[in-house]
Amino acid sequence: MIEIKLTVRDVLSRDSFKAAKVVAGKDGLNRQVKWSHVLEIKEFDSLINGGEMILTTGVGLQLDLPTQLKYVKKLIEKDVACICIEMGSYFKEIPSEIIILANKKNFPIIIFEKTVKFVDITQDLHTFIINKHHQMLSQLDTLSRKFNALSLTPNGILKILQELHQFFRQSVLFITDDAKPYYYPADIRELEISIRDYIERSPLVNTDQKLITLDDETFALMPVIGLGHICGHLCLQVKHPLPNEFSFLVLDRAAVAVAQVFLRNRTIEERKQNKEDEFVRNLMNGRDFEQDDIQIYLPPTSRNMYFRIFVIQIDIPEKNFGEEDWEEIKLQRSMMLRSIFKRFGFFPAVSSNKNEISIIASFISTEHLKNEIDRFSQVIQRISEMKDNSFIDGSRCIFGVSMVYKDIPDINRGYEEAGKVLNLHKSEIAESNFYEDLGIYRLLLLLKKSDYLERYIQDCLATIFDYDRKMESNLLETLRVYLECRGSKKDTADRLFIVRQTLYHRLEKLETLLGEGFMAPSNRLALEVAIMGYQLLKDKYPIESKTGIAH
Repeated sequence: MIEIKLTVRDVLSRDSFKAAKVVAGKDGLNRQVKWSHVLEIKEFDSLINGGEMILTTGVGLQLDLPTQLKYVKKLIEKDVACICIEMGSYFKEIPSEIIILANKKNFPIIIFEKTVKFVDITQDLHTFIINKHHQMLSQLDTLSRKFNALSLTPNGILKILQELHQFFRQSVLFITDDAKPYYYPADIRELEISIRDYIERSPLVNTDQKLITLDDETFALMPVIGLGHICGHLCLQVKHPLPNEFSFLVLDRAAVAVAQVFLRNRTIEERKQNKEDEFVRNLMNGRDFEQDDIQIYLPPTSRNMYFRIFVIQIDIPEKNFGEEDWEEIKLQRSMMLRSIFKRFGFFPAVSSNKNEISIIASFISTEHLKNEIDRFSQVIQRISEMKDNSFIDGSRCIFGVSMVYKDIPDINRGYEEAGKVLNLHKSEIAESNFYEDLGIYRLLLLLKKSDYLERYIQDCLATIFDYDRKMESNLLETLRVYLECRGSKKDTADRLFIVRQTLYHRLEKLETLLGEGFMAPSNRLALEVAIMGYQLLKDKYPIESKTGIAH
């Protein structure tokens, strides 16, 4: 492997530094030199990026001691590699205070006691650095082509890992959401458990390369990204010195090739799932299905295995997609969602069409695994964060999750429950994504199937509807807010943005229409239920005037 890192110690060994002398910061000679820069001004903040070897005649140091110290401190803060000073007419002596500071911060100060040509130094160093970069790019290109070629061969992922091992002479793993890891050589299998545990506890949106230390071992971690989603991580075991930028670039190229293999394999698997789509859709709609398919597409039944039905509705903007394009989008959606659900410990069976994705999300529930609602919520959050994905736009998704079930015949009931949650979301009635959180709406939705709910609303609120229609007022809204505020006149007036006197007038009218005891507990409960039922019906369809329900 080409070592592109150029240190201060390396520079001191070059011919142009034969007359140089290190007077401070000798413990910092391993600092990386990325470039050289002639600096002869006092204000340099916008000129320094970090990693520069500063060459100067000392013009910026012709100052009082406090200002000199401030100057050197700023160089250190800017992560400058070192400073080289030509001793002479501008600068004759380095104060002991500056030497003490440089030693403390391991910041090399190098002096030239004879006149040197800065142009020769910069030309020499820049030529060396540029040549190194050229060699690096050439080697990177060679490796990229090799990785891509290996990605097209059988067992391509393992062969890419073998190539990385041969290149770095270090152990390497590829860890995905699936239980099967890839690693080379074979004796590092035990490292996979601790690395997987670390990855599973990491933020999902974190796509940065990083160094991690686990059990006194250091690893370079590179996410493998496909279709905007992290589908795994390349993990390179590293020893000191820690890997440089070039090492991460090599891992990045390998990650791209691994992603191609991984996604191609997933695509082949997903194309085999067309029958699964039909099987899940049949279960959701209560239609007949092949009994053998249960063993193929659902996890084995056990006393601890349960499921929820998870439905996503997607508001898709009108686009001229061909049927083949839609088939590809459905395929990629299924791949992404399957990966996300597996990441959180679910066993998903997926059915997808243009506007709806339905998932039988099976899971194990024991005394130690009772956080499945939290895990479902994390799945929802993860999908919602997919703002820029061309296959799923989280900002256009709404979610419905059924109760927990165990038996296959309950899948149809769960699908209906998830659909009810979705409908209440679209009506802006429900806030929760879970059916068990719908409260009394679960009962109202059952009554909605018949005309009982409409009759009940009519019995409780007909006088209010008639009054509002005749007077072109909105007394119903006043009643709704008054009930929500538990009879607090101040809170009601504030929410309606009216003065107290206006509210008192409206309350008197409500007493006239509903009776003086309309706020008695049983009457109040009846009115609250009727108003909730009205909200449920009015968002579903316009109710004709003959029912007495006004808009």
